[in-house]
Amino acid sequence: MRPFLETLPKVPGASWSMLNRRLEDGIPFEWHHHPEYELTLTLNSTGQRFVGDHVGEYDDGDLVLVGANLPHTWASRTRRNPSLPHVALVMWFRHEWAAALGEGFAELRPIGGLLSRAETGLAFSAEVSARARPLIEALFEAELAERFLALVRVLLLLAADTDAESLASTVAARDLDRADRERIDRVLLHIHTHYAERITNAELAEIAALSSSGLHRLFRRHTRTSISDYVMRLRIGEACMRLSSNDQPIGHVAAAVGYHSLANFNRQFKALRGMTPRAYRALFRG
Repeated sequence: MRPFLETLPKVPGASWSMLNRRLEDGIPFEWHHHPEYELTLTLNSTGQRFVGDHVGEYDDGDLVLVGANLPHTWASRTRRNPSLPHVALVMWFRHEWAAALGEGFAELRPIGGLLSRAETGLAFSAEVSARARPLIEALFEAELAERFLALVRVLLLLAADTDAESLASTVAARDLDRADRERIDRVLLHIHTHYAERITNAELAEIAALSSSGLHRLFRRHTRTSISDYVMRLRIGEACMRLSSNDQPIGHVAAAVGYHSLANFNRQFKALRGMTPRAYRALFRG
């Protein structure tokens, strides 16, 4: 599967794009990016979302805003209601489009702050997501002008969510040319698909068609971090999902996400989460 620069659907007469995506077979892992911001409400679906170096669980009603050029994908696991499809209500808009709202109208200035916070991706709180859900669902049935006003109302609601969770640890680079973007996408797709396995820099350099030093420079320029740190964050993110959702022994969790040394797993987990895996699991046991 190739990563790709997604070309978004055009809506005649509209200044932004939208898609009501309904999938019987599930939401596939399609690692991609685009210059637009993306607001996605996922319904009747559970699984994992990947945003930059973030790996997290999602459930029915999950609402996320992804920044421009930040690689991302969702990958579904099950449907809440087996008789209905997985649904993703997706809205895309350019940074200039949203920034102009805040700059042109004092009442809409909070939208500018929302854009800055969303550069690394934002998952909105359950309370705000629940309030936004009927607005977004109605938006998809509205006429053009009402649809625009409805999206502005949604963005203002989201801008006030002080409990929204930042997702990726780094901001996507915006100045890569097409060739470098394709290289980094190939590398990131391979990492996200195989991060629980042993990945060598030589292997990634071959995928990127670069020298090891060239890959190192490109990767750091794009992700603001090293390959080893990026892989570590993916592994620990997957471990967090496993620790919070099942009773699998911690040693098994460590092995499943790519750690052959339990001591190394414990050390890196504590460095990133500020607590041991055991303490983290205890947070989810009432």
